[in-house]
Amino acid sequence: MARAYLQGVEISASQFLDIFHHYDNDGNGYIEGKELQNFIKELQQARKQAGLLVQILPTEENFLLFFRQQLQSCTEFMQAWRTYDADHSGYIEADELKNFLKDLLQQAKKPYDEKKLEEYTQTTLKIFDSNNDGKLCLSEMARLLPDQENFLLKFQGVKMERKEFNKIFELYDKDRNGYMDENELDALLKDLCEKNKKVLEVNKIATYKSAIMALSDGGKLYRTELALVLCAEDI
Repeated sequence: MARAYLQGVEISASQFLDIFHHYDNDGNGYIEGKELQNFIKELQQARKQAGLLVQILPTEENFLLFFRQQLQSCTEFMQAWRTYDADHSGYIEADELKNFLKDLLQQAKKPYDEKKLEEYTQTTLKIFDSNNDGKLCLSEMARLLPDQENFLLKFQGVKMERKEFNKIFELYDKDRNGYMDENELDALLKDLCEKNKKVLEVNKIATYKSAIMALSDGGKLYRTELALVLCAEDI
C-alpha cells in the first residue's frame, strides 16, 4: 500500500494517515513492534524501487526513516532525549518536539515554513502519542528506534511501582549522595539482569549502562532520570 503512494514525489498528511491506519492491524490507534517494522520496511523498499528521493519529511513518514539514520543507537537516542526535554519534565512536549523537528530539518537541509513545521509536529504527536496527552514520554518516543536498538522495550518488563523503585534507588545509591554513578548503576543492572534473565541480557549490560547514563547530568544519574527507565509511575 505504501508503494502505491510513493510512486509520486510527495504525499499529503492525509494520505500518510491512510497508510498508517493500514498498518495499525489491531486498530489501537498506533503501530508498534511487528506493525512498525513492516511499515518502515515497505517504505524503505518502496523508496529504493521507485528510485526517487521522495520528499516525505515534508510528509511524516520520512521522519521515521531519517530519525533512524541519524540516531542509530539507543545511546544517541537518549542523548537526543536529554537535549530536547529542555525542562527535564520527563516528556517531550509540543514546543520541544517542534524544536527537535526543526533541527532535524535544518540538519537535512530540507526546506520548511512555520505552517509546515506545525503540521509535522501535530502529525508526529498523533502517530506516537498513544495516550493522547499532547506530549511524548520516553517509551512513546523510543518507538522510533528499530526493535533491536530499543532496549527500553525490554525494560518495560522490569518496571517497578514507585515505592519499590525508591527503595531500589536508595539501596544502590551506596554513598547516599542522591544520585548514582556508573559503578552504582552497573551493580544495579547486573542484579536486574540476574533476576530477569528471560527479559534482560547480561552481555548487553554495557549497552544498557551507556544508554541510561546518557540521561545523566555529568555522570550523575538522579532519581527522576533513572525513573524514566525503571519506574512504572511518574516521580
